Amino acid sequence: MVANSGKEGEMSQEEDYILSNPYHLLGVFSSQVFQESPRDKIWRRKNSPIYEMEKHCNIEIAAQISRISSAQNDGDHDRYHIEGLMESPAVDDDGYCFSPLMLNATSVNIEVYYNKAVNYTLMVTFVSFLQVLLLIRQMEHSNTQSGAAKVSILMIGQQAIMDAYLCLLHLTAGILVESLFNAFATAAFFKFVVFSIFEMRYLLAIWKASRPMNNGEGWETMRRELSVLYSRFYGILLGGILVMYEFHNFLRPILLLLYSFWIPQIITNVIRDSRKPLHPYYILGMTATRLAIPLYIFGCPHNFMRIEPDQSWCICLGVFIGLQASILLLQHYLGSRWFIPRQILPEKYSYYRRFGPDTNHATDCVICMTSIDLTRCSSDCMVTPCDHFFHSGCLQRWMDIKMECPTCRRSLPPA
Repeated sequence: MVANSGKEGEMSQEEDYILSNPYHLLGVFSSQVFQESPRDKIWRRKNSPIYEMEKHCNIEIAAQISRISSAQNDGDHDRYHIEGLMESPAVDDDGYCFSPLMLNATSVNIEVYYNKAVNYTLMVTFVSFLQVLLLIRQMEHSNTQSGAAKVSILMIGQQAIMDAYLCLLHLTAGILVESLFNAFATAAFFKFVVFSIFEMRYLLAIWKASRPMNNGEGWETMRRELSVLYSRFYGILLGGILVMYEFHNFLRPILLLLYSFWIPQIITNVIRDSRKPLHPYYILGMTATRLAIPLYIFGCPHNFMRIEPDQSWCICLGVFIGLQASILLLQHYLGSRWFIPRQILPEKYSYYRRFGPDTNHATDCVICMTSIDLTRCSSDCMVTPCDHFFHSGCLQRWMDIKMECPTCRRSLPPA
């Protein structure tokens, strides 16, 4: 192996071949490595007698490269041992100066490294596609005003912020590694679609459903409130970037905080006593897809970013988000307040309460326009706090759309 310190830009055909081939290990030595700052150059010109020699130093290296076997070789890098002789002209031109050379080096298999990075971006793209399908399923599940009002706006907003961060990270990685720009840009584009189209649209639907309607309200008022909503979202997004940059040494606790996105929905279910706000497929699917990227980065021993695996943290993250998903599923099937003792729960209105003896026994359900038999107390009849009677199935389907009385439009308590 020979490396000469020729002028900058002048390379032999052998050097062109070796530098273009990532499978060969070569140390390229040049006199450019001796370049120093102007202040150092002035000092060395005054104090060093060999300063001129360093400017025109030609080095020849004759070495033997031997590959070191490793039990932990994962295919993307190999270890080598270089031993040989380094030769350069002497200062007084009386002969040559020889110096032994012994190096340990590591080569990187660029093709394997690129394949790992491309496979990672394919995984991110597939995960984003699954998240789009899950969001569509959830939006269909809560397509009514009453259904959308049960969903926590903080839960959707936190997931949108996470996807916005992932979009920026993948786009930055594609810009820094030009040869992988297409792969990372594709992953960033799908993340952009998830948060900017679907999650922001769902966020707006939840905000409209939870917002009280005023008859005399104008477009300017609504636009002002929308501006406040978007400014808060993007303000939190930019503020989070500054916080993560300032506290980058605490990245793992920050990630745990970001992955607490189910907690706002759990609290909302308890406060509002909501009935089945989220589809079970959405809960399970989002939990699994959100875990894919952090488990690859911090759990895969051969990830392309070469981050040391941390199994304890991965287990902690999996248990943490799995516990949140389990509570949500139990709220879906057992009730939103199943884990709270009845003694401390507020009194809940009963739609099957008894009515007075002076009640008119001949009444009609205004939803289906058929008569209701009030002569016997059964589960087929429900009465609202405003003393209006309906069939149980009719009123339950009505409350899935609007939480207000069909007769007098008064707000109704949760069933």
